Amino acid sequence: MATLRLALLQLASAGRDVAANRERGIAACREAAARGADLALFPEMWSVGYALGFDPALAEPLDGPFVGAFREVAAELGIAIGVTWLEARPQVAPRNAFALFDARGALVLHTAKVHLCPWGPPDVACSPGDGFPAATLSTRVGPLEVGAMLCFDREFPESARLLALAGAELILVPNACALDDRTSGLGDVRLAQLRGRAFENLVAIAMANYPAPQHDGHSCAYGPDGAVIALAGEEGGIVLADLDFDRVRVFRSQEVGRVQARRPALYAPIARPDSKKK
Repeated sequence: MATLRLALLQLASAGRDVAANRERGIAACREAAARGADLALFPEMWSVGYALGFDPALAEPLDGPFVGAFREVAAELGIAIGVTWLEARPQVAPRNAFALFDARGALVLHTAKVHLCPWGPPDVACSPGDGFPAATLSTRVGPLEVGAMLCFDREFPESARLLALAGAELILVPNACALDDRTSGLGDVRLAQLRGRAFENLVAIAMANYPAPQHDGHSCAYGPDGAVIALAGEEGGIVLADLDFDRVRVFRSQEVGRVQARRPALYAPIARPDSKKK
């Protein structure tokens, strides 16, 4: 089996203490590597804890010390790391960013949240990302096409669809919100949403969220057949998900008819801002 072990880092944040988040994150990556992980994934905007406080002065560039520490740890431990942070950009507002380093510490993917939550900081103080690229990640089980969508991006079916069209076999989802929000009446709709995104696009999806009480955990992974690979509770910790990419690719080949049956020429209204008919 071509099994890739993912470590979903369901960790409590230290809020605005960037140095504490860096050290806590590095310790978690070390534990993940000791438990056989091939890839470790952080929740959204790990450097500042997302909802625990926002200060644009805490933004750092891609080549800054926060991200650089995880690049070095990836190479040291021999695992891929998907890290999130508040990214400083020249002459524009910061971005809610994601970087994926391979097991040699090489940058594979650098992207940012495209759909910004309109109801308050930190998102309203950020610049949006500009697309949904996929990239080839070299792994122990061979090359793997990987993409990312950050938290609110998963609310929009276009995000996952664009990643699938870009060739993604695995979509990583750093998250910072309630996933099983029964107090609001939403229930587990966001978990069902992720499972649906996986099945409709024939991709594997893995999501890492903050634990309670910061959010509600439920970090998870789903196969392209809708299989639940991992589903955590609310408590903090490292959630392991073993994805068999031989099985992923067999299922994708068996379901190729769902790709061939698509009729993209009819979908043009989706991309028109003036398409407001209900």
